This record gives sequence, C-alpha cells and structure tokens, in this order.
Amino acid sequence: MNKKIIVALDLDNIKKAIKIVNELKNEVYAFKIGHEFFYNFGIKGYKEIYNICPKIFLDLKLHDIPNTVQKGLKAIFKLNPIFTTIHICGGDEMQKLSVLKNNKKTIILGVTVLTSLDEKQTLKYYKEKNVNILVKKFANYAKKNNLSGLVCSPLEINIIRKEVGTKMILVVPGIRPNKKFPSKKDDQKRTLTPKEAIDLGADFLVIGRPIVESINPLETIKKINKSIQ
Repeated sequence: MNKKIIVALDLDNIKKAIKIVNELKNEVYAFKIGHEFFYNFGIKGYKEIYNICPKIFLDLKLHDIPNTVQKGLKAIFKLNPIFTTIHICGGDEMQKLSVLKNNKKTIILGVTVLTSLDEKQTLKYYKEKNVNILVKKFANYAKKNNLSGLVCSPLEINIIRKEVGTKMILVVPGIRPNKKFPSKKDDQKRTLTPKEAIDLGADFLVIGRPIVESINPLETIKKINKSIQ
C-alpha cells in the first residue's frame, strides 16, 4: 500500500498520543507533531513518539527574522523529522537561509495560506480577497527560493500544480472524510475529502480530528486508505 496519510497528534494527553501511534503506525505515512503536543511535552515527548515511529512531521510553522529561523531550524534538524514548516510570508531571505544549511534529511515545507482563513481574512491581513491569487503568488515565491514542498488547502492543489509543476511535494491539511466534519466548531474553512484531494494531485494528506476523535481510529484510517487507493 502506498501510504499517504499523516495523522496529526494535536493532543495534550501523552498516553492517548502514544496509544494512537502504536495502533496506527502500520497504516500511516507519518505522524504530525504541532504546537499543542510539542509545547506540552517538548523534545522528550517528541522522542517518545519518534521511538515508536521515526517518520515525524514537526509542524512548528517558523516565522521570524531570517537569522532566528535559521538557528531554529538548526535545532530542529537534530531531531530528524521528515518534514518541518516555515511561513512563506516570512520573506525571501528567510526562505533562502532556511534551505542554505539544510541537513538534507528534513524537507522544509512552505506554508502558503492557513486553511482557517477565508476571503474576508485574507483581504484584511494580506490585502487580497482572492485566496487563489494569493496562494499562487506564495507558491511561486517558494519555488524561486528553492523550497522542496508546500502546505496548502485542498482547494488550491490544482492551482499550485499548474504554477510549480509536479516536483514540489504538496502536503495538504483541511481533509474531511465525512459530513460530521466540518462542523460549526471546526476552524477549517477550505476542505475536501481524501479522495478528492489525492485525485487533484496531493502527495500527502494531514488528518487529525476525524481520525483521532473517532470511536475507532484504526477502522477510520483503514477506510480512508481504502478510499484513496
């Protein structure tokens, strides 16, 4: 099976996280560790997950002055994640310094526009109502600055593929397998199903709550894997 699912461990319960990793490790491509997990359990918690499954997407979305981001990445590279993230809107120099001394084991992904933002928010903060235009620009900047991959919503996959071609890796959050998600409490605004996203050209799908919060996470991910094969 060609595994494409990255399960997001957005949890503040280390025991639950370890249980899920042990249960799902044979069905996933990787596990994503983001702010909630990392700030609760730090490097110690990271290594506990790594020892069970060494394929980790460390998603800390660095966004600071170029020198600070470069030093932050230097520390991250010691943890050997397969992916990590920076914000493209941090600017050209920040992106260029990020890839300058990469350890080549970690792929740096550029975050385009967060999937929680809609047209009203992008107009307010980026002075651009059309999300597609904004994402297209950011993808082009990332390509010129030699980033190896991008994080984007599933609704922009087709646009980005036309802009950057097939070589850049696309890691796609905002995936909702069924009608339960999105709900009124869901902060994801731009979503598609797993099959829709893969058919459009996503390389990997990030899925958290629909799997982690399901009654049977193992059965849920098996169904998703079956749907995208």
